[in-house]
Amino acid sequence: MKKMPIAKQEKKDLKETKSQGDGKHIDFRDQIAKNKTKSIFLLIIVIAVFIALGYVISLAFQLDVFMILIFATVISIIYVWITYVFSDRIALWSVGAKEADPSQYRALYNSVENMSLASGLPMPKVYIMQGDQINAFATGKDPKHSVICVTEGAIAKLNKQELEGVIGHEMSHVANYDIRFVTIVAVVVGAISIFSQIFLRSLWFGGGRSSGDSDRGGGNVIFLVLAIVLAILAPIIVKLVQLSISRKREYAADAGAVEFTRYPPGLINALKKIKQENEEPMKVPDAVAPMFFSDTTKQRLAEMFQTHPPINKRIAVLEAM
Repeated sequence: MKKMPIAKQEKKDLKETKSQGDGKHIDFRDQIAKNKTKSIFLLIIVIAVFIALGYVISLAFQLDVFMILIFATVISIIYVWITYVFSDRIALWSVGAKEADPSQYRALYNSVENMSLASGLPMPKVYIMQGDQINAFATGKDPKHSVICVTEGAIAKLNKQELEGVIGHEMSHVANYDIRFVTIVAVVVGAISIFSQIFLRSLWFGGGRSSGDSDRGGGNVIFLVLAIVLAILAPIIVKLVQLSISRKREYAADAGAVEFTRYPPGLINALKKIKQENEEPMKVPDAVAPMFFSDTTKQRLAEMFQTHPPINKRIAVLEAM
C-alpha cells in the first residue's frame, strides 16, 4: 500500500537530480575537477573555523590555558598520523578481511588487474570480507601501498562489467589520494572537537574564570561568550562539512570509474542492484564506514547527515555522462 508514494518520490528525486544539469551531457573530467575544487573549498572552511575558534579562545583566556589547547591538538595530530600510517591494517582487521586467494577469486583479480592497467596505478593487494551486501572499499596511504577489499556479496551478485565499475570507483579513490585528503580533514575536525571539549570543561572546573579575569574588564566577557557559542557550534559545523566532503569525493570517484572503464552502465547497474537489495545492514565500525563504496547502514537520513550521496543522484549523474 505504501509502495506507490515511495516510488513516486524516487522518480521525483531522480527527475530533480537530472534537471540540475539542464539535461546536458556531463563530462567525467569536469565532474572530477569540480568535485576536487569543492572538496578543497570545504576543507578551507573547516580550517577557518579551527583558526577562529583558537583565536577567540586565546582572547578569552590567558596564554597558559591556550597552550594546553595547543598541546592537546598536537597530541591528536600525532594520534591521527599513527592511525593514518597503519590505516590499511587497522581497516582490514576491523572488518575481518582476509587476503583473497588468486586461484579461488580469479575473476576478482582479473577485474582489479584490468582497472590497475586502465588507471596506470600499481596493482593493489586484494582482500575479501564476509557480507551478503554488495560493497567494497579501498585503503592504504598511497598508490604503492593500496588495498582493495570486496565483499563476498559483490562477487556473487555482480557481473564482470559491474564488478569492474565498483573496482574502478575504488581505484579512483586511490588515484585521487582520497585517503590522505580525508585524513587531513579528520585531523582538523578532531582537533576542533578536542579544542571545544577542553575549553568547555575548563569553564566547568575553573568556575568560568581564569586568573586575572577581573582585571581585564567587560571586553573579555564578550570574547568568553563568543568562545562558548563557537565551542558548541564548531564541532557540529565541521562534522557537517566533513560529511559534505565525503559525498563530494564519492561523486568524483564515480566519475573516475567512468574514466577507467569507459563504460558507465557497469557502475550504474551495480548501483541499481544495491538499491534493490534487501540484505541486513553491514556491521562495521563507524570509523571505516565512510570508506565503503555505498552506505553500510541503509538509514533514511537527510542527505546532509550521510557520508554517501543518495543512490538516485549518483545514478542520475552517471546516466548524464
